[in-house]
Amino acid sequence: MRTGRSNMHGYLVSPCTAVRIPVGRAIGFGHTGAMPATTDQLDAQIDHVTSAPSDVGSVELVVARPAKGERLVLESAELLPGTGLVGDNYLERGSSKPGGGPADPLGELNLMSARALHAVAGSDRDRWPPAGDQLIVDFDLSEANCPPGTRLALGTAVIEVTTKPHNGCAKFADRYGLDAARWVNSRRDLRLRGVCAVVIEPGTVAPGDSISKH
Repeated sequence: MRTGRSNMHGYLVSPCTAVRIPVGRAIGFGHTGAMPATTDQLDAQIDHVTSAPSDVGSVELVVARPAKGERLVLESAELLPGTGLVGDNYLERGSSKPGGGPADPLGELNLMSARALHAVAGSDRDRWPPAGDQLIVDFDLSEANCPPGTRLALGTAVIEVTTKPHNGCAKFADRYGLDAARWVNSRRDLRLRGVCAVVIEPGTVAPGDSISKH
């Protein structure tokens, strides 16, 4: 694990084109630009996805959503209870349910398996941030390994997996294709789309930090 203060240095990534862009430039959502993976191609990656570390893994990518249509890839970030990832718009964006409302308290953070995202988006990591997850980890996030209530230590913070489902939606299909959206929802036991979590103990996290059960 690493120690030290977090910072907000990074680069903005457009979910539309998946390229690095200057901070402050207006961007929009859309397809990431590459040929979407087919169901057969995705199914061929299942064994690799399910062989992710179940005890000690690694944080591969840390991403903030500073505003609608923006992704900020971070060198490190601060995690706070009730806030999630500092610099993310979790609280400001509120509920995704019809009619809006306050942010879901069980959804401060979204985590996705790096192996599942690699299957969906390919090896070019500039195509990963549009998924919308703040933490991309090489770790087994399956129901069997991380049932609700599981606490995970990453960097100097501790988070807890919640009961809130994390599913592939229309936006995910727009960015990675319909087959990919269906695939991440097809095996709920494997949680290919990932998990939702809340911060239990504040701390910092950065790519390269370990992730393990606490």
